[in-house]
Amino acid sequence: MPMSDRYVDHPAATPTPRRLRGRGSAANPGSRFDAHIREAVDDGWWQEEDATDPGTELGVDTSRSIISYNESPDIPFDRSLNPYRGCEHGCIYCYARPTHAWLGLSPGLDFERRLFHKPNAASQLRRALAKPGYAPATLVLGANTDPYQPIERRLGTTRAVLEVLLEARHPVAITTKSALVLRDLPLLRELAAAQLVAVQVSITTLDTELARRLEPRAASPRRRLRAVADLAAAGIPTGVLVSPLIPGLTDQDLERIVAAAAEAGAVRAGALLLRLPLEVKDLFTEWLQTHYPERADKVVSLIRQCRDGALNASAFGERMTGTGAVADLLQQRFRLALRRHGLDRQDSGWQLSAAEFCPPPIGPFQRSLFDSDTT
Repeated sequence: MPMSDRYVDHPAATPTPRRLRGRGSAANPGSRFDAHIREAVDDGWWQEEDATDPGTELGVDTSRSIISYNESPDIPFDRSLNPYRGCEHGCIYCYARPTHAWLGLSPGLDFERRLFHKPNAASQLRRALAKPGYAPATLVLGANTDPYQPIERRLGTTRAVLEVLLEARHPVAITTKSALVLRDLPLLRELAAAQLVAVQVSITTLDTELARRLEPRAASPRRRLRAVADLAAAGIPTGVLVSPLIPGLTDQDLERIVAAAAEAGAVRAGALLLRLPLEVKDLFTEWLQTHYPERADKVVSLIRQCRDGALNASAFGERMTGTGAVADLLQQRFRLALRRHGLDRQDSGWQLSAAEFCPPPIGPFQRSLFDSDTT
């Protein structure tokens, strides 16, 4: 897959410093699909500790389909759309990191700086919605990577997708940790007026320094809470996702986040336990040792207590919430916080409607060089 700027074959592993300013991961381990693996070794020669950020590269995602479907019993939606692959926010815990391995790239630093966008997302979506027999249901933006990460400011792919959804009167739920969502407030107001949109803002911690290390290029917690307030004031059904809950690290803020969300005007809140699939396990534990060495062993122990002794569990029914006493306590604390602040109501205005769905018109003028879906 060609890159728009420079592109070089990706080595399986490259020596990196322990910290890289503005990035979540300083490590760049190879793809699990690589035929060869390289390991950095200490050859006795002194090396410079500081490193220069290599910058962000942007390539084109030429996927033929635009809507992803799932049948997971753990997820309250069956379809999603991701305008981007990779995410510049750089959240070290991101469960989507391993998807970069499918591109022959690293789930580490590559995931944060070698990004791919879908320039024809809007036209692909238009054709998908216009197919005979398409049955509308809530489409989720942000299920894998953030639809409002920094490159969206320049590319506007997410906005173009929202314009198609508004035209088709199709319901959409947005999950983001970016205040950039406020740029599209006029569109969101129109969608909300027809019960077509809800927005969920992810807030992991209220500790600014911890957030800067966990999510180095995401909006600050305070800015996200202001975004919740602005969205709610504009009449957009808005919720907060307290995710991921990291026992021993972020769970101390659980009740305070729920309280702040309710005060800002959120009408609901959700919470998900930390997930560490595949390469994320090593990336996260390395990050812990680098940034919070005094807490690392305790945090890892608590995570294992939520996962039957492992660092991750993929079984349906427990992968989002965990098992055992620690996980149960987190769930009890969260339910109590919801009741205390009135966020456990069922009539939260979150129910979206597809009753007015109208397949959008399509035409040959909407095709392009990159748009290869002929179905």
